[in-house]
Amino acid sequence: MEYDYLIVGAGLFGSVFARQMTDAGKRCLVLDKRSHTGGNIHCETIEGIRVHRYGAHIFHTKDEGVWQYVNHFVKFNHYINSPIARYHDELYNLPFNMNTFSKMWHITQPEEAKEIIAKQTAPYRNMEPENLEEQALRLVGQDIYEKLIREYTEKQWGRNCRELPAFIIKRLPLRFVYDNNYFNDPHQGIPVEGYNALIEKLLKGSDVLLDTDYFDYIRTHPAPKIRTIYTGAIDAFFGYRYGCLEYRTVSFEDEILPTSNWQGCAVVNYTSADVPFTRIIEHKHFEFGQQKKTVISREYPCEWKPSMEPYYPINDEANQALYQRYRTLADSQDDVLFGGRLGSYRYYDMDQVIREALDAAAKELA
Repeated sequence: MEYDYLIVGAGLFGSVFARQMTDAGKRCLVLDKRSHTGGNIHCETIEGIRVHRYGAHIFHTKDEGVWQYVNHFVKFNHYINSPIARYHDELYNLPFNMNTFSKMWHITQPEEAKEIIAKQTAPYRNMEPENLEEQALRLVGQDIYEKLIREYTEKQWGRNCRELPAFIIKRLPLRFVYDNNYFNDPHQGIPVEGYNALIEKLLKGSDVLLDTDYFDYIRTHPAPKIRTIYTGAIDAFFGYRYGCLEYRTVSFEDEILPTSNWQGCAVVNYTSADVPFTRIIEHKHFEFGQQKKTVISREYPCEWKPSMEPYYPINDEANQALYQRYRTLADSQDDVLFGGRLGSYRYYDMDQVIREALDAAAKELA
């Protein structure tokens, strides 16, 4: 069969692009090396509970066009992300707000919190931060940094905060109101039918081959060149010619528990270094589940190797310089468009991926 587009990757970028092309009368073949579509937003059902297989994915956006677009395919529930941070046996609300400050300093008034933070940040106010630790101390002061940032960040990135670049936390929002809603975006929720339903509708009309590696496919299917949309790792496309871009990755440990409610919310971050995982997800709370059992997932960050799934780009100066070399190669490929988090070596929220795919498709069809 003849196709207009070969799309590598059945995640959000590839699926949205396929939808736009299919609606425009184009034929798309979508390949994915995994045994399922959806990329990292794929869910699987355990004990009647939809489990976010690759970590928590909470849709949120201020992009009205993207919000209208996704609602054309699925409806969203009213889930609000209100995570908890656990430091030893102390529990704090996130993001940093008056509930956090009240618990940490036993105060009740916003002005009291502002005074404490101003006093703790004063020694760093006029300095130009050279690393993440200095940036955090300049923004929030010693107490919040030590209990809720330092050890958690070092677990997440596998590096001392003094070795991490300051730009990783360009800003740390401080709310002087009692508001635990993690996101500021006006739209937020989880698809009522699940993310798998969204992907299924986006890919309707496209031909999809799973368990199919792109490089194996093009070796065994010689054909005239067609326009390729590549959402895999940009350095892998070029055979790691200049070396590997670095990532952090995550492994997941699931547990089924004989209780209807184990931790009381969907997301609990464990910020102390003595706990090897960064957070526990209790999936049923994303959809207000009433099942008699529950499923939790512990997340263990670790250094990425080429055989593992890359999650978080390490966007330090060295890796950004390496990416730019690959970007130059990518720009020279007339028949290949690179997109998505791996193709762009950038951590995206879901709405940003969708916007990028919509814009790319519109440009393609112009």
